[in-house]
Amino acid sequence: MVRLPLTPAEVERGQRLGALLRRARGERSLLETALDARVSPETLRKIETGRVATPAFPTIAAIADALDLSLDAVWAEINQLERDVEPTSPGHNTRERLAS
Repeated sequence: MVRLPLTPAEVERGQRLGALLRRARGERSLLETALDARVSPETLRKIETGRVATPAFPTIAAIADALDLSLDAVWAEINQLERDVEPTSPGHNTRERLAS
């Protein structure tokens, strides 16, 4: 199977995702977060540094759950610059809304 190269927009979205997860993790250790999400620390490290720009959905769902983030909030934040809109509005079901 041939994998197409990522577009610049996909690479940038992956970098925003990594930055979001690092901010959400805060002072919590990468190892603790990875273990709670049941992913390898190296996988989490690669996602946080943007080396994996398009991680699998179950992986992101597990990490978001370990960090108590809603997937709606994650999606809204990583796509915010592309759409030039505000993050998820207060009426939506989000567990946590992240500040930039």
